[in-house]
Amino acid sequence: QVQVVESGGGPVQAGGSLRLSCAASGSISSISGMGWYRQAPGKQRELVAFITSGGSAVYADSMKGRFTISRDNAKNTVYLQMNSLKPEDTGVYYCHADFHTWAGPGGSWGQGTQVTVSS
Repeated sequence: QVQVVESGGGPVQAGGSLRLSCAASGSISSISGMGWYRQAPGKQRELVAFITSGGSAVYADSMKGRFTISRDNAKNTVYLQMNSLKPEDTGVYYCHADFHTWAGPGGSWGQGTQVTVSS
């Protein structure tokens, strides 16, 4: 069984910064892609950023230049540095990991961490 746990959310003022962390643990042989998604109130979950095991990253257009995704493969951990936060960045941020175990490929979501940006 694989667990994915996010941390680092909280309240912040507009223009501020937060760093989210996400760690995957369990019977993991390898992790391929890891990504951050967010769900704003009343909206669907959307991609924020995604990073491959080789470090290639993609971002949603509205996050480019403000958010940076990175990962530590040795720790099975992915980070999201969020700068110049805006009220519209408010939402629950979820981490997703694509992995391989002895049983085959799989994916897991974390429980989410709330980010609230006030104006």
